[in-house]
Amino acid sequence: MFNCKKMTYLVSESLDRKLSLHQRMGMRIHLMMCKFCSRYQEQLLFLCKTARLYSESIENSDLSIQLSSEVGKRIKESMVRFLEKHK
Repeated sequence: MFNCKKMTYLVSESLDRKLSLHQRMGMRIHLMMCKFCSRYQEQLLFLCKTARLYSESIENSDLSIQLSSEVGKRIKESMVRFLEKHK
């Protein structure tokens, strides 16, 4: 059986590629017994779905967001102050 560290890796990998049968069965068994890894998988799936939906909404949107020069200036000044403070 896989430990939690291995599970976090496999959960992430399962989003990018098809896992082997051994890995899928080990994951299934571990997830049935470990509420923490099960919750991690749910959260990771939620984040991926949210990011995909956000990306799709941006692609389908005709709205372009532009900052006024005043807002841009305030953001820049704030970043400079932050960087100077944390040198």
